[in-house]
Amino acid sequence: MAVNKDSNVYTFVFAISMVIVVGAGLAAVSMGLKPFQKKNDEVKKKMDILGALNIESTRKDAAALYDQYVIADECVVVDKQGNLLDGEVAFDLDIKKQYRNKKIKECDRKYPLYVANVDGGKKYVIPMVGSGLWGPIWGFIAVESDMETIYGAKFDHKTETPGLGAEIKQEFYYSQYVGEKINGKLKSVKDGTGKEVGNGKVDGITGGTITSKGVEEMVNRTLEVYVKYFKNL
Repeated sequence: MAVNKDSNVYTFVFAISMVIVVGAGLAAVSMGLKPFQKKNDEVKKKMDILGALNIESTRKDAAALYDQYVIADECVVVDKQGNLLDGEVAFDLDIKKQYRNKKIKECDRKYPLYVANVDGGKKYVIPMVGSGLWGPIWGFIAVESDMETIYGAKFDHKTETPGLGAEIKQEFYYSQYVGEKINGKLKSVKDGTGKEVGNGKVDGITGGTITSKGVEEMVNRTLEVYVKYFKNL
């Protein structure tokens, strides 16, 4: 029996068949790419951690440099109160999921801490995540061996406005955190008084007030947890 290709039934059946075939194909491709995506995410995380330690890296050498500087056996995971959690692997913990997953209560979140040997002394790298104007923001802050002074910082974003909030990933912005203390509140200001190191202030991004405040909230909320851990030590 000849098929009437001009009928509505044929059109609907053909459309549904194409959706199924294309959907199945895309799903197969997505599954096949997952190992590569995971590897890329791991490399990017290592680059960000190294960046907070003021160590330049590329996707080719990030893994080797990470193994060179980061002391894997000393990296830990702590709870909201700064207590050490046994049996947890810091690098395996996804802090973005910890922050966004509504099923995880704030009091139950886990916080990884990376320990590195740089410039002849230990440095502690603190990962953090928060919210900007249009989407998630995140970063890493490295603390000196005194467990108090910021050694380096690195921030990034997903969808902040180019030329405005997106500037948080630029060196002129995150370098302001170097030399500040983590046991006090860091404040984003708009009056130009944040240039002097050690006064607890950083200059916000012009036209990117909400993003700047997002970084402020993210940093202070996260550092509060690690200050507790350092005091417990």
